[in-house]
Amino acid sequence: MKYIITLILLASLASIIYGFNINEENKALSDKCIGFGTVGIFLVAMPLFLIKVSKGKKMKDYMLTEENIKKMQGKEKKTPDNQ
Repeated sequence: MKYIITLILLASLASIIYGFNINEENKALSDKCIGFGTVGIFLVAMPLFLIKVSKGKKMKDYMLTEENIKKMQGKEKKTPDNQ
């Protein structure tokens, strides 16, 4: 999965760079390359990365529930004076 994400990211970046380099020659192809590169990064590579990173984690720990709010209110901030 790590290699697939890296490959998609590199291909997307290459597409964006290629799109900027041919900007003067063919405007329609240039816009398509930049667009496909952006879609590759934000709609393909980023969700795959987030799925990979969040695998095995409990989403309940990251949600703002009554239980988590009470836990946060019960803890005091540690400052150098309080230690």
